[in-house]
Amino acid sequence: MSSPQTPEDGQGGGDPPGDLRSVLVTSVLNLEPLDEDLFRGRHYWIPTTQRLFGGQIVGQALVAAAKSVSEDIQVHSLHCYFVRAGDPKVPVLYQVERTRTGASFSVRSVKAVQHGRPIFICQASFQKTQPSPLQHQFSMPSVPPPEELLDYETLIDQYLRDPNLQEKYRVGLNRIAAQDVPIEIKLINPSSLSQLQNMEPKQMFWVRAKGYIGEGDIKMHCCVAAYISDYAFLSTALLPHHCQHKVHFMVSLDHSMWFHAPFRADHWMLYECESPWAGGSRGLVRGQLWRRDGVLAVSCAQEGVIRVKPPVTESRL
Repeated sequence: MSSPQTPEDGQGGGDPPGDLRSVLVTSVLNLEPLDEDLFRGRHYWIPTTQRLFGGQIVGQALVAAAKSVSEDIQVHSLHCYFVRAGDPKVPVLYQVERTRTGASFSVRSVKAVQHGRPIFICQASFQKTQPSPLQHQFSMPSVPPPEELLDYETLIDQYLRDPNLQEKYRVGLNRIAAQDVPIEIKLINPSSLSQLQNMEPKQMFWVRAKGYIGEGDIKMHCCVAAYISDYAFLSTALLPHHCQHKVHFMVSLDHSMWFHAPFRADHWMLYECESPWAGGSRGLVRGQLWRRDGVLAVSCAQEGVIRVKPPVTESRL
């Protein structure tokens, strides 16, 4: 591999049109300091489940942890557990514990609290930059650039115009279209209605934060990526089962991320997702965020609870 590049070198511009600051920075990840290592976070987008979006909690927790370390060290990994459902009607308090501050690595523990009880716990590890000749990575998949693909809103509109679209899909797509999600998505090889029955548990899409973030602090781009990484991630495990089962409960259990190279979260990145296993009312998903120049920037993994309604048999009709 070549020598490390800055995010701007590797992602070649691609700023969203206009100079509107990303709401992810100005609102979602803008925590209110209450005391030393104590912060309050508020909500921007709430899913139709009326539970807090897991990516928001992960991103805000990482913001809180990053405020307790010096500017010259960067996050390299985080490991989280969602222990209770979040309440969208009240803010979240983030309590940071400075577990260890070392010469090369520092660890921070973060607890997210609502109604006096933890809803989420996280360990984040930070590292001072340490160049090494030992480097390798896999190759980025070959895919069309985002400029050649339909945006999510246009794609959904095309699906909704199909007179053969089943009502259950129409309802779900209308819900998605009505959501004000602060990220942009362009699917790679979106499935047609006839392909829904034969899908593999894999998907790829280009993704970036809406609005402008700029060069800024690399740690902030990592916090935005933490928010982005949870969107549509666990649903990868559902792709082979859309036609056989109806999901009535799906939530994240844990979430891990490893940060490999600097990047800009307001520039297009390829999110490659796959689910190698599902069973026992759980699903496992893995993901990789690639810069446009082929550099692997972030790796992710998550397991979640997936409960489906029992199939309707002929004897029950």
